[in-house]
Amino acid sequence: MNVHDYHLGLTAFLAWPEAGGDKPDIAVITPMLNEAGGAAAFVAEIAVALSGRNFEIIVVNDGSTDDTGVILKNLKAEIPQLRILEHGENAGQSRALRSGVLAARAEVIAILDGDGQNDPADISRLLTAFEAGNDRRDLAMVAGERRDRQDTAARKWASNLANSIRQALLKDGATDTGCGLKVFYREAFLRLPYFDHMHRYLPALMRREGFAVEFLPVSHRPRMHGTSKYTNLGRFLVAIRDLMGVLWLMARSRSPKSIREVDD
Repeated sequence: MNVHDYHLGLTAFLAWPEAGGDKPDIAVITPMLNEAGGAAAFVAEIAVALSGRNFEIIVVNDGSTDDTGVILKNLKAEIPQLRILEHGENAGQSRALRSGVLAARAEVIAILDGDGQNDPADISRLLTAFEAGNDRRDLAMVAGERRDRQDTAARKWASNLANSIRQALLKDGATDTGCGLKVFYREAFLRLPYFDHMHRYLPALMRREGFAVEFLPVSHRPRMHGTSKYTNLGRFLVAIRDLMGVLWLMARSRSPKSIREVDD
């Protein structure tokens, strides 16, 4: 299945109005909530990592109550590729990513968490693998899998348990669905069903649409600023409910195998 075979009518009602200037080759999207301590340095890292490419950086300020918004606005003078979206109130990571994807002008999207634990230098590695798969008509995503995770033992234990349960049920090939670093086609993402926390199930949802997903090891860094927006218990309770919903979606999926327009 070729993602480009499914464009008919899609952008007419889903695409955000285009901003001026040349269309970038890639859009990097990162959501932020109260990340004033590290926002400027992290965005600068992303810009350096994409040096030599035609890119845009979209930071979605998801209802921050600290100085994240002010710091980002001041940064625009130094990094002209930076675009800022602001949610009127906190709507969660999945909604922030969707807002960013809708606003993006590039066909290829990279996403990473705004807390700085994903290393922007890994974006190029995922892009290289993604571009190398251009001859594969079904490849729509390359997802990172964290190695040498810099989290507490309790958080790693909870994450490993959740990943084991999810993988046993969904069989989506992902061993670390919590890794925020991914590269994919914008159009493929917009075909996925939206729900809160759907960002944790992107490989499964992509495969539900008939697309292929590849995985690549990436690095992981300790959090230097701010605090985690999730607790182990809170994440586990939400994950159980969401997992049941995704299982239902997978069970109710039917594929036509191929779609083609017949010429006269």
